[in-house]
Amino acid sequence: MQNILTKEINTTNLPDSNGRFGEFGGSYIPPQLQTVMDEVTKEYENIVQDPVFLEELSSLQRHYVGRPSPVYHAKRLSEAVGGAQIYLKREDLNHTGAHKINHCIGEVLLAKKMGKKKVIAETGAGQHGVALATAAALLGLECDIYMGEVDIKKEAPNVSRMKILGAQVIEVTRGTKTLKDAVDAAFEAYLEDPDTQIYCIGSVVGPHPFPMMVRDFQSVVGIEAKAQIQELAGRLPEAVVACVGGGSNAMGIFSAFLEDSEVTLYGVEPAGKGLDTPDHAATITKGSVGILHGFKSFLLQDESGEALPVYSIASGLDYPGVGPQHSYLKTIGRVNYDSATDHEAVEAFYGLSRMEGIIPALESSHAVAHAIKLAKTMKKDEIILVNLSGRGDKDIDYVLEHYPLVEYEPTGKGNGFEEFLSHIKKQ
Repeated sequence: MQNILTKEINTTNLPDSNGRFGEFGGSYIPPQLQTVMDEVTKEYENIVQDPVFLEELSSLQRHYVGRPSPVYHAKRLSEAVGGAQIYLKREDLNHTGAHKINHCIGEVLLAKKMGKKKVIAETGAGQHGVALATAAALLGLECDIYMGEVDIKKEAPNVSRMKILGAQVIEVTRGTKTLKDAVDAAFEAYLEDPDTQIYCIGSVVGPHPFPMMVRDFQSVVGIEAKAQIQELAGRLPEAVVACVGGGSNAMGIFSAFLEDSEVTLYGVEPAGKGLDTPDHAATITKGSVGILHGFKSFLLQDESGEALPVYSIASGLDYPGVGPQHSYLKTIGRVNYDSATDHEAVEAFYGLSRMEGIIPALESSHAVAHAIKLAKTMKKDEIILVNLSGRGDKDIDYVLEHYPLVEYEPTGKGNGFEEFLSHIKKQ
């Protein structure tokens, strides 16, 4: 499989001093908040040069988070699908069950060194909220988590975890009652008191320096994965695949491969009930350039520039914007952005569970679904590396209630899952 790049790629030294990735990113916020952001930027740039901070972060990654997370060859899944070999970067094995803990530890360490008393954040699927509540408990800070009413009902186990960890979960009941509205509410709370608290954004979105900072803390995923796949397979993969909502897990793994032109990168957006319906959150695929939550990027918006309601089975992906670096990588042709429907994600959810004994998060299931489709078009000796960004504990009850397993059995309407089950029954 060839990677065809039609434009010269510039992925180094980004963002620039204004927080921009090409035309994307920047900081579109009130002057009061800009002063605070400038302070955060200065403190962040200082601490990443501080050997004491870096050693503390590294120690927590090793002894608390459980890094490095392994890369695993999904042999049975690869055999069942046919074509390329599928490898999984197991971020689901991190403490708290997802990649989110990577940047949360970093952000809370930064908050503590800045003398903040409280961290606040939004959450959709609850993984960022759990990770931030965990880091806050570890380092002794207060924690407020804003979460939409719809997501609170969908992700009840994570809500309970946040409360047990000592966080205050604040229900957001306006608008679509999902992730975008939770971000709005958290930003408003931050504006009320930017001095004693800090907003720990949960993805590579928001005003500068957050897209840069979250990417940098997540880059450990790509650094590890690149070394691990070379050790396991003796070379780089032909393809790297990750789901994209805001885009933190994808930027984390993509960052290590951006300069490797022989590696094709795939970002998988949520197609929901179909790209021909309004019920999706495929921002890059269907959106246009706009401004949301203090940064410029691709955005699903109406004619007046207001963010549209979005939908995904995966609460962590139903955001109408996307990280500015993803928008830049799309425009220069370095990353291919595709999508997977709810149905395809559920097939992958059940398929990976049955074939490998790994229950993935619904967010990660979008990446697995695309890898399954991609593998069938590739040679058997080629490699796909998937960032399995989270585990599916939080999604089990919701999936079984709304997408019962019987519908995905061989007598049902599943496309491709029949192959998995038939393969299992032959063993």
